[in-house]
Amino acid sequence: MDQIKVLLLGDIVGVPGCTIFQKHIDRLRNEHTIDAVIVNGENAATDGLGITQKLVRFFRHNGVDVVTSGNHVWNKKEIYDYLNEHHDLLRPANYPSGVPGVGITTFKCKEHLVAVINLQGRVFMRENLDCPFRTAQTLLTILKEQTKLIFIDFHAEATAEKLGLGYFLDGQITGMVGTHTHVLTADECIFSQGTAYISDLGMAGALNSMIGMKKNILIQRFLTQLPVRFVVETEGPFIMTGVLITADTRTGKATEIKRITVVDDDITL
Repeated sequence: MDQIKVLLLGDIVGVPGCTIFQKHIDRLRNEHTIDAVIVNGENAATDGLGITQKLVRFFRHNGVDVVTSGNHVWNKKEIYDYLNEHHDLLRPANYPSGVPGVGITTFKCKEHLVAVINLQGRVFMRENLDCPFRTAQTLLTILKEQTKLIFIDFHAEATAEKLGLGYFLDGQITGMVGTHTHVLTADECIFSQGTAYISDLGMAGALNSMIGMKKNILIQRFLTQLPVRFVVETEGPFIMTGVLITADTRTGKATEIKRITVVDDDITL
């Protein structure tokens, strides 16, 4: 069986996330014979909100094939031009037409064409976006003519919405992974029609934090209900999580999905 192995990593948060990613990605690639890497980079900026052109180049230099995002992709205005000029950084495809960038791209992996779709959920999210279910349907009518190897990063809050989209697309895509909550879930599986699924990939960032941010500040927000400025936690240990999906290149079906977790207490920032 001809197969590919694709590593998908959850939200990379600030300098801690980028540091642990850079330190361990080559080891993971060799240890698991990884063929392609997809990361969510919307929190990779130093302040944990947004992404810059320099950071996209950083990921690409370290072997990332596609960088996905979500609602924070717009935080750094400098990225708008990059989104318009390049397709290795995606924004959610169900944003209104006319916004910068694209929500779908393809790349070559072991002579096979692999497609990546980025979508954003609507439940408990502030943005008023097009239906991710119907957007996926429309995009798949185009992609199915090009390849059977299709992966979706669904950046969403509600587990039910993520699970619903996964079941809705079962058998039509290779894998669907959730991002946004920064917490690795333990529900990885392969649905009956061959689509790999997990509700959330987790994150790369400080282990003893809340979504990669200093926890005391966020606790004050819960106590007072007053707005606070998030601050990236830079004290270790650090963690990086995601999944490795193995797929049959002939059928586009997933044959295995397993969680990947790296914890490092030797990094000093």
